[in-house]
Amino acid sequence: MGYGWPVIFPPILLNIDAGEYPDEPEGLYGVAHIVNVACGGHAGDDASMDRVLFACARFGTSLGAHPSYADRAGFGRQEMTVPVADVQARVEEQVKRLMARAALTRQVVRYVKPHGALYHAANRSPELARAVALGSARAIGGDFTLIGPPAGNLLLAAAEAGVAYAREGFADRATRSDGSLVPRGEPGALVTDPAVARARARELALSGTVDTVCVHGDTLGAMLIGHAAREALDALNED
Repeated sequence: MGYGWPVIFPPILLNIDAGEYPDEPEGLYGVAHIVNVACGGHAGDDASMDRVLFACARFGTSLGAHPSYADRAGFGRQEMTVPVADVQARVEEQVKRLMARAALTRQVVRYVKPHGALYHAANRSPELARAVALGSARAIGGDFTLIGPPAGNLLLAAAEAGVAYAREGFADRATRSDGSLVPRGEPGALVTDPAVARARARELALSGTVDTVCVHGDTLGAMLIGHAAREALDALNED
C-alpha cells in the first residue's frame, strides 16, 4: 500500500458500531469481531458502556472506541464548527472514558473509529484527521488501529502518526458510483435486506480495498444483517 503501516487484517473482520441504544440485542456484540462502543459524545454513558463491555468480555470480542462530536441532540450526525484543539481533546476524553470502564473488566481498547459527521469531516480535513489520530494516540498511549475510509485524510494522518489503519466498507449502506455513501434520508441509503448485505460484504471483501466491513447497530434488522455479513466473511476467511 506504500504508506508503511502494518498489515492488520489478513482476514476481513466485521466491525459493529454499538452502545448507542438500550434495546440493542447483546448477541449483536458476539457476531462482530470488533465492537466500536459509543463513549459519551453522540451517545453512551457509564451504564451503557458497561453493558456492552460485559457482553464483549463473554464473547471475546475486541473493543473499539467510537468518539464523535459532542452532539447528543443531533446524534453526532451534524457537522459542527469546533476548534481543532477541542476536537482532539474531546476524542482523547471519550477514548479515555471507555478505557477506564474497560479496565474494570481487564479489557483493552485496541481500535478507534470516529462516528458520523466527525468520520466524514475528518476524512476531508487534514487538520481534523490529525486531531482524531493524535487524540486517540494520546489516550491509548500504545498500539491501536484507527478505522476509517479506504482513502482520504484519516488514512494519511494515521500513516503520519505511525498508527495502524484499517480501511472500512459498509455492508448496510448503499454507495454512489464514486464510492461515497448515499446520505441517510435518501431513498435506498440503508441496506436492510440480509441477503443484500451478505452479497455486499462478500463483494467488499473480494475487492481488495477494505480490511474490515461495518454493520451499524441501529440499522433496522441489525442482528440478521450482522449474521449475514459475518457468514459471508467467515466463508471467505476460511478459504
